[in-house]
Amino acid sequence: MEKERAKRNRTLTLTDNDREELIKRVLIPKKNKPLTPDEIRNKTILADLFDVIDYLPANSADLIIIDPPYNLTKNFHGFKFTSSTDDEYLAYLRSWFSKIVSVLKPNGSLYLCGDWKCTAALQRVMSENLTILNRITWQREKGRAATHNWKNGMEDIWYGVKNPKDYYFNVDAVKIKRRVLAPYRENGRPKDWEQTGDGKFRLTGPSNFWDDISVPYWSMPENTDHPTQKPEKLIAKLMLASCPPGGVVFDPFLGSGTTSVVAKKLGRNYIGIEMNTEYALWAEKRLLKAEQSPAIQGYTNGVFWERNSGKQMLD
Repeated sequence: MEKERAKRNRTLTLTDNDREELIKRVLIPKKNKPLTPDEIRNKTILADLFDVIDYLPANSADLIIIDPPYNLTKNFHGFKFTSSTDDEYLAYLRSWFSKIVSVLKPNGSLYLCGDWKCTAALQRVMSENLTILNRITWQREKGRAATHNWKNGMEDIWYGVKNPKDYYFNVDAVKIKRRVLAPYRENGRPKDWEQTGDGKFRLTGPSNFWDDISVPYWSMPENTDHPTQKPEKLIAKLMLASCPPGGVVFDPFLGSGTTSVVAKKLGRNYIGIEMNTEYALWAEKRLLKAEQSPAIQGYTNGVFWERNSGKQMLD
């Protein structure tokens, strides 16, 4: 049965007519047939990753963003992932990770998402295949307090490259606009801050700790019913920093389509693989909506804003 939603609830929904039309937009690959870069560019590939992983074109993606199932028992609308031992989870990662890396261009970058429980395995598989440059930790402020442990409010993103001497990174594209609490003046003029109609602000360089991310919720236009949906703002930071305009971004666990949607909004090409038909259709509907509204919550006029600041929210 469909959920009964509040009038102001903006969570994406599909009608039967939507499903009938959107399924025409996805790519259902032929069995055991190599896929060409032109064939899969700007496509949602509806398939099990293991059925197509050996047929993906090598050296074709500038950036790969991977948000795999974490080592938790989770039901993805009928597709159940079961938690396992640390060694078993590492073996699962190894079963596909090196093949995904082969899709990355020689000067490409890769980001791998996880939580505290699986982050050791993520670091291990990354170090076996890439040069790790950093680990980003972002504040995932959502959910009620835990009762028998510390509430998990953080997640990790491991950042690696094929060639540490040749990779794309644009730090100017991911600066944050922060409110100045103690403005300093030099010779009577503001030093590294500016006065605006909204207050005093300065642009600051990004660190590897991000506390300006809002997890999607029911009143946000990007929200879906996916249980582990990543925020568009989070993915936008990775993409602007590590994929040149017009480049290709690949997501082998596309989910509800956030990576592809952000790529479309930011002028990048995308490739996404998703095995759940409903999720793939959500992605396609979001891509259509992105053509009408390219805004990303928390990112305005080429600048990322602090969480809960005046520019953070969309109408």
